[in-house]
Amino acid sequence: MRTPLSSVSPQLVQRFHELGFTPSSIRNFLGRPGFAAISRGEPASVLYAMRENEDSDFHPLIATFILHRPVAAEALHRVLGGSLTDQLTGTGVLEIVDASKAYLTAKIDIRWLELEDDLFWVFSDTDASMIADHVPGKDHVLGVGAASLSLLVTTPRSPVNSVLDLGAGSGVQALGQLRHARSVTATDVHSRALDFAEATFAGAHFDVEILDGSWFEPIKNRKFDRIVANPPFVVGPPEIEHVYRDSGLDLDGATETVVRGAVDHLHSNGTAHLLGSWVHKNGESVASRVAEWIPSHGVIAWFLQRDTVDPIQYVNTWLRDESIDPRSEIGFKRTLSWLDHFSRAKVEAVGFGYVAIQRVDDSIPSEVYFEELTHQVDDYLGDEIEEFFVRVDWLREKDRDGIAQSQFYLRPGVAKESVSVTDIDSGMGFTHLKYRITRTEGPRWSHEVDEHIVSVIAGLHPEGLTLEDVATLYAVSNGLDDESFVDAIIDPVVALVRHGILLPAEITKGW
Repeated sequence: MRTPLSSVSPQLVQRFHELGFTPSSIRNFLGRPGFAAISRGEPASVLYAMRENEDSDFHPLIATFILHRPVAAEALHRVLGGSLTDQLTGTGVLEIVDASKAYLTAKIDIRWLELEDDLFWVFSDTDASMIADHVPGKDHVLGVGAASLSLLVTTPRSPVNSVLDLGAGSGVQALGQLRHARSVTATDVHSRALDFAEATFAGAHFDVEILDGSWFEPIKNRKFDRIVANPPFVVGPPEIEHVYRDSGLDLDGATETVVRGAVDHLHSNGTAHLLGSWVHKNGESVASRVAEWIPSHGVIAWFLQRDTVDPIQYVNTWLRDESIDPRSEIGFKRTLSWLDHFSRAKVEAVGFGYVAIQRVDDSIPSEVYFEELTHQVDDYLGDEIEEFFVRVDWLREKDRDGIAQSQFYLRPGVAKESVSVTDIDSGMGFTHLKYRITRTEGPRWSHEVDEHIVSVIAGLHPEGLTLEDVATLYAVSNGLDDESFVDAIIDPVVALVRHGILLPAEITKGW
């Protein structure tokens, strides 16, 4: 055991369970407005929401562990029990806040994490969400943040033998894999982070291998079926202001390091699922930039850019993340230094998103896809990413004739739109402009197509005619050259398959 915290975390989590202290119960206790105030960092509003329920066991728990307010030690003894309260104080979970020792509050964060049917509690350093003027220290250990939650949404949950959580922090990504892997390994360069992670895993009653070390050094001779990583991906100068977000590598060096390293530590057909950032430089294609991180053979990589921001917005966002007011003296200095660094490097924008990597046979030329997510993604995308690798594998094995002679299945939930605009020539009404077909779930990919593609797609059935047969019938009935028409629709069909709008019947059997 690395830390005494791991001996007390299971007891605290068990007590929460006995008391029914769950997110849904807290929501019922506070009401929806009061519960929503938690995520917005409005402690007074939360206190107001429970003002008439001071005798409830939930009142001191919320005030202590969520709001970090001083609470009478007597109240915590009543709710948690004297022995557990004393242990929590002795291990630093609770701290005495007055000379009379009559009041206690939580010294660390303990936040819930709901995953599928599980409720976990994540132990970490206190953030600034409920405490005014709180500035996280250089060795701050992050808890359940927006970035870690977004990575959970894009990571598959299919069963595998081994998972590596690289840069595990307080253990959020590992929690997402515990029920889906025979073994989970968590590594981090930050020893305090692994102490918190151990407490998190102990509270969840799972055994996880925990290894100290930088990047891939702790597992340099090992390979895994799945790698997940939420690395310190902040783009900036090669400095470390906070271990959880700054890598000490220049610009997007952290993402490059993880991408390159993941390739070397995956079993055949293994996959990696990462958060990352990349710079957009003047005169340079960002797609070409990230493609250079991928070897020439043996890898399929999918970069999904979720956001891009200009340097000024980027710098100020991350300064505020570390509770630095851009108007302060240190804010002035850090802003100008950071922006000067971007200027010297010709950085025009910074992109952020997800990276999915599949290790394939070294005889196969690598394929790198760089795409933008143009819609907010709220759905779970882990299955989508696994299916993407199946789709591109199918395309890789097919030439023009193989695609033409295949049967296809139009994905459920695909919508067809007919777009019309004002008819300027006639001066009245509308004139048809284009058709658009769009997935209404997952990444919501959308493609503009013409009436020929729409008609051919409408005639496809997984047990019906092949693409070539349907296209030929359409061409003949519309006075088109059938061979040329079939050739012309292959590329659009490939794009629709890649985005899962059309699915080859071969890969959907048994779905």
